[in-house]
Amino acid sequence: MTEANADDTGRPKAMVAGRSYAFLLGGPAREGIEAVLLSILALLAAFALFAIFVAVQGHDPVAVYRILWLGAFGTSFSIENTLTLAAPIILTALCTLIPARVGLLVIGAEGALIMGGLGAVLAGLLVTSLPGHLGAVWCCVIGALFGGAWVAMAGALKIWRCVNETIATLLLNYIAIALMLHLITGPLRDLSVAIKAQSYAIPEAYRMGDLPGSSVHWGLLIGLAMVCGVHILLRHTVTGFSMSVLGGNRRAAQMAGLNIGRLTLLATGLGGAAAGLAGAIEVVAVHGAASESLVVGFGYTGILVAFLARQNPLAVVIVALIIGGIAASGGLLQRRFGMPDATTDLLQGMIFMCVLASNALAGRLLPLRG
Repeated sequence: MTEANADDTGRPKAMVAGRSYAFLLGGPAREGIEAVLLSILALLAAFALFAIFVAVQGHDPVAVYRILWLGAFGTSFSIENTLTLAAPIILTALCTLIPARVGLLVIGAEGALIMGGLGAVLAGLLVTSLPGHLGAVWCCVIGALFGGAWVAMAGALKIWRCVNETIATLLLNYIAIALMLHLITGPLRDLSVAIKAQSYAIPEAYRMGDLPGSSVHWGLLIGLAMVCGVHILLRHTVTGFSMSVLGGNRRAAQMAGLNIGRLTLLATGLGGAAAGLAGAIEVVAVHGAASESLVVGFGYTGILVAFLARQNPLAVVIVALIIGGIAASGGLLQRRFGMPDATTDLLQGMIFMCVLASNALAGRLLPLRG
């Protein structure tokens, strides 16, 4: 080997360069870059499939996407509408994201959101003498506790009865819907409202206002604060590291002496509390009472957002804005092209399927170390 082709230790320079390149693409940096690329590829694939679907329906895909952009971010009104829809989605996405850190697939955000809304209503009806802002906080706290306890039940069943958390949370969604329908058509029904079945309204003083100068309620800032808190918990605390160890290797967590039961209940409880908070905010800031308007699919949309964000709390905000913008454009697509309002639901379904399919490329998209 010539001196020009070797370093000071006698190793070939090509080997040293290869190891340096592998080091740059190894570990967390490689995983983070690959996660971003996989999400972008999933979005592009879904948009391509949707364009084919639109073309088959006899519409111009370019014009449809232009209207999608206009309905999501094209005007100040559309931006406010997108932000309003993104607020609960951010919180429901955390209901899937946080338990995923301990290796659980929780899809119970819809039920937790409904229970959070019911908890906020009960809190507002039982305690009516609090000052306005304190009353809103009271309703939100009780709603979060209701949602956290609801999903934590699935965590308890997982720990003590080995019940699959995915099936348990899915069934809890239907139980929550049935419980809400029973209450708003029976014990809690406000008979003065004849248009639809709904509960008694919370005191007007407890209603949450909008951000100054906009029609977006304060729930958006609450969601952003919750995301920052979850990011700090998962990335910069011992508890977050313990969750990652448990999610990565349950056997290693047992050998390390981690309290698996406590971590499981904590993850499911926090996730459910986030979705319950979303339901409470929908009552306090939007509806003022519990009704079927709570069952609009925010919980299931949060699952899509959590998957597309690759379980990254900060990425949840960006993805929620994209998905919220798509949902906000449904009415405009219907008016401009005569397409069903559920067309945007189809696009979201395509995105979800492409995200699942993109997982097959995990670990293959970028060169491996060494």
